[in-house]
Amino acid sequence: MALQLSEEELAEFESELARLKEEHRDLDGAIEALERMVAGDQLQIQRLKKRKLVLRDRISYLEDQITPDIIA
Repeated sequence: MALQLSEEELAEFESELARLKEEHRDLDGAIEALERMVAGDQLQIQRLKKRKLVLRDRISYLEDQITPDIIA
């Protein structure tokens, strides 16, 4: 359920959303690079994947807040 956001709040959410999406993409690259290594650190890969999930949850929340509700 999207709240009524001021222009300033909307700008902050959009800025945070862009930053989180970039970080999420960067984690994809880091995970892929670690997985390609012969002696890839499985614990580090697991931590990065968990961080990606946290980012995905926050991204989804922000997208829900930015997108207005449409009553069908």
